[in-house]
Amino acid sequence: MQYRLVAIDLDGTLVGRDGKIAEEDKAAVAHLTNNFVQVVLCTGRIFQTTVPFIEELKLKKHHIMFDGALIYSPAGRNTMYSLPLQPEVVKEAVEYCRAEDIHLELYSRDTFFIERAHWSDEIHRNFFRVEPTIASFDGIWDNENLLKAEMVVGSLDDAQKAKGFADHFGERLNFSIAHTPAYPEVEFLNIIHPGVSKGTALRFLAKELGYHHTEIVAIGDGMNDISLLKEAGLAIAMGDAPDEVKQVSQYTTLDVEHHGVAEAIKLFFPG
Repeated sequence: MQYRLVAIDLDGTLVGRDGKIAEEDKAAVAHLTNNFVQVVLCTGRIFQTTVPFIEELKLKKHHIMFDGALIYSPAGRNTMYSLPLQPEVVKEAVEYCRAEDIHLELYSRDTFFIERAHWSDEIHRNFFRVEPTIASFDGIWDNENLLKAEMVVGSLDDAQKAKGFADHFGERLNFSIAHTPAYPEVEFLNIIHPGVSKGTALRFLAKELGYHHTEIVAIGDGMNDISLLKEAGLAIAMGDAPDEVKQVSQYTTLDVEHHGVAEAIKLFFPG
């Protein structure tokens, strides 16, 4: 069987605790592209924090960002797919978070919005290297194309508030939890349109490019990668992935600190 596309998550899969991609994994990705295998980064990260890795890996074509809300080619400046949050739901979310004293982050393609400074800003600056824009959320749902909202959970109180938010909105929003090896104790709750997931985006991309699912490999480590892995003919879980991720995968590789992506690529793409 010839695999033609490899979809790879970033944090915890390609990007380790130091916020970098190891040389071994870079070389493995180059091995794929040199052999005409398309590599697609599939991440919950936003546009600004994904593009540097796309450029570092010398990747072209389209990539999946915002947990599947955007498929975009920075090289071609082309949007293949975009499914933003519904304005009326954003409005309600802003009102709910103000009433419950919840710190809410909102993201358009190019801007990260907050209403006030928060302890998590340092994580965004130091690890993700993105600067927040402080602005009133009044009317932002009408003026901005918002692809994702986010809550950063660092305490039991944060977790209880996030659960209350999720229970309030239910199926009107889609929720996925992401982690990064640099801050294992912190959860990033991605809040997206109910029709959005990494798997849905990969399916759309594969159809547009003419790939059958049996020609696709997906590699991931987080709960938000489950839908991605289910869309692939070969699903590979990282060594430290939760059991739920490993259960939907055909193979488990090493963890990111031991270059699990490189190990898997050497095994399934020899030569």
